[in-house]
Amino acid sequence: MKLLAPSILSADFSKLGEQIKEAEMAGADIIHLDIMDGRYVPNITFGIPVVECIRGITDLPFDAHLMIVEPEKYAVEFIKAGVNMVSFHMDATIHSHKLVDQIKSSGAKAGVVLNPATPINTLEEIIYYIDYVLIMSVNPGFGGQRFIPQTAQKVTKLIKLMEESGRTDIMIEIDGGVSRDNIRYLSELGINIFVAGSSVFRGDIAQNIKILKEEMTIYT
Repeated sequence: MKLLAPSILSADFSKLGEQIKEAEMAGADIIHLDIMDGRYVPNITFGIPVVECIRGITDLPFDAHLMIVEPEKYAVEFIKAGVNMVSFHMDATIHSHKLVDQIKSSGAKAGVVLNPATPINTLEEIIYYIDYVLIMSVNPGFGGQRFIPQTAQKVTKLIKLMEESGRTDIMIEIDGGVSRDNIRYLSELGINIFVAGSSVFRGDIAQNIKILKEEMTIYT
């Protein structure tokens, strides 16, 4: 399964509803929400009121990447606002397993995020409980950054861990610098969900999505 998840962090917020609908009509599979609190990362984006506002615009699943400290305080509230997938950074909370249980008990899929410098073995215990892993291919905080090539090695290591743990059903998501120039390569590595921001919303949204989807599914 190969899914494209445009990140609205790169959208024109004066035309946010219009651009979300345009992305949906062009074939986007998921809408990616980058939630930043200015503490875990040096940037502030948007919160629950914006999610509630745009929930009525599209039926596409919402994927919330919580780049916030103490995500356990807000995860369920985001789900109530209409989010279908919630991922968090394990170093931002004390009780990761408890948070995963809260997310799944609330009806959403639970994911864990790995920063570029976070090793795969961090997942050795939590991997039995999560639905997906989000691999950051840039340092989180700002859109439009360049893809870190070494991040691709983590995908191979993650797949090996998934096989060893019997969790080959876990989805692999990647976020950061995904473009028409590297999405085919990333797809071949075994990634399932591709978060793309500026490569979707910069220029012709429909044409950008068409090209990205063609490239990411060419070998499937």
